[in-house]
Amino acid sequence: MKRAGQKVVAGTEAPGTSQSSKKQKTSFRGSGFGESDPCTSMDWGSLPHHVILRVFQFLTLVDRARASSVCRRWNEVFHIPDLWRRFEFELSQPATSYLKSTHPDLIQQIIKRHADHLQYVSFKVDSSTESAEAACDILSQLVNCSIKTLGLISTAKPSFMNVSKAHFASALTVVFVNSKSLSSIKIDDTPLDDPSLKVLVANNSDTLKLLKMSSCPHVSPAGILCVADQCHGLKELALNYYILSDELLLALSSEKHVDLEHLRIDVVSENPGQVQFHTIKKQSWDALVKHSPKVNIVMYFFLYEDEFDAFFREETPVTHLYFGRAVSKAMLGRIGMNCPRLIELVVCANGLQPLDDELIQIAERCKNLTAMGLGECEVTCRGFIEFVKMCGGRLTQLSIMEEVLIPDSDYSLDRLHLEVSKHLGRMWFPDMMPTW
Repeated sequence: MKRAGQKVVAGTEAPGTSQSSKKQKTSFRGSGFGESDPCTSMDWGSLPHHVILRVFQFLTLVDRARASSVCRRWNEVFHIPDLWRRFEFELSQPATSYLKSTHPDLIQQIIKRHADHLQYVSFKVDSSTESAEAACDILSQLVNCSIKTLGLISTAKPSFMNVSKAHFASALTVVFVNSKSLSSIKIDDTPLDDPSLKVLVANNSDTLKLLKMSSCPHVSPAGILCVADQCHGLKELALNYYILSDELLLALSSEKHVDLEHLRIDVVSENPGQVQFHTIKKQSWDALVKHSPKVNIVMYFFLYEDEFDAFFREETPVTHLYFGRAVSKAMLGRIGMNCPRLIELVVCANGLQPLDDELIQIAERCKNLTAMGLGECEVTCRGFIEFVKMCGGRLTQLSIMEEVLIPDSDYSLDRLHLEVSKHLGRMWFPDMMPTW
């Protein structure tokens, strides 16, 4: 470990000094430990525990492990519980992944010596089934854990989805039963099932505040209803649209339930034309907002244009909308008519028809709109300036690709940024397509 202005040197031996009295010294020149004197030196082992601990907190896991071999004192600090509260296991197959796996010896050391210290734990795995199964094996051994935050992260599919449901459920049960203090769980794209959720609720209903479980096909509406009914401290919930129902929204709106702060809904179509999306009643949305008036309702859409029929035909209290695929002018028109609570809108693609009227309607009716992003769309410079003028300084984020804007007889691209900057009250330029 070297920093600018610091130099590690071996201690010099005075004439007649015995071999037993040799010590390795570290000379800190201009490092703040003393005067910039070449003769000033300090024994690594003499640093106070809290200083060594602070140094370790800035090191990567590999460097921390290497530093622990400097001396006995540094090795003692290496095992201080505070250093093991937060840990990310990386598990991969070297031939197919860029991830560098956590060394097996270190994993066993953690399980043996630090399982009861772990509080914020995540597992990052590649696409291989072997990596996901290895993560489950580790989870199964955390019998002395007191985990507060658990995240299972697949860097590519299928990963956890290829693990047998029985193996996955057994591993989670160990953590759910033994922790009893879980507050945050992220288990997207996993074979989580209803019985596992019941175990979670039975042991952590008083502590659970955040649950992210999108793309969990073995979970039914009944399973998530169990969570909504029992976990009265739940603040954030992320799920797939197929689980969302009028019954669930009403459960989240019951008197015994605390105010929900964030509800994230992923609306995904893998097989176009084969899924019929249901409609949520306006009364159910209204009940949720009445109970939790400050709730953020975030919806991510990955649909094809002919699959939007069930959405936004009535007033919907969504606050954040992200469209990952093309969305029609008609759909954007519905958003302008029926999403009065909208705060942020991101449209990745639309087509070759200018969206002037739709944007102006959104600016006129969505009085809370503060963030807008447009990708592969088209809007005239005149229409865009009118949109910005109506929104004014409340647009704190405005990300528009230069290719989206169509020059007209009133405004060129050179003049556009001056007009937009004037109405925003700050300097603004359209985003540029990067060139490589």
